Amino acid sequence: MPSYNVWHRYAYAWLTILFFAVSLGLHWLFGWYAYVNEAAEHAQTPQVSDYLVIMGRDTFENWQSEFLQLLWQVVGLAYFLYVGSPSSKENDDRMEAKIDALIRLQAGEKGEALLAAIDREFLRKGGHATPHNE
Repeated sequence: MPSYNVWHRYAYAWLTILFFAVSLGLHWLFGWYAYVNEAAEHAQTPQVSDYLVIMGRDTFENWQSEFLQLLWQVVGLAYFLYVGSPSSKENDDRMEAKIDALIRLQAGEKGEALLAAIDREFLRKGGHATPHNE
């Protein structure tokens, strides 16, 4: 199994975090400019504490309607696929059982050792994936 460092192995996560941080930073930066302009229109001095309250409210309001919904749909469904909910694994388990049976028939006594080696290589225990940290 090739050895990858943490940057390569989790490149998608790092890119997602980068996009998230940049978009959040730009959201707050442009929000500050809009807040300063609005304060100037009303002949008021911009207050950082007022800005933080307004932007915090706007950010969490946006997250509730967009981000949390998407997070649940993507991460929640991915998690259920990972832990093997009944609807996510029925076809995979059936196909894996058939392939295991074919390997046992074809390889004879060497079949069990071959299956154990495959399971070790792909971090699987008893036909189910194991997290990398276990």
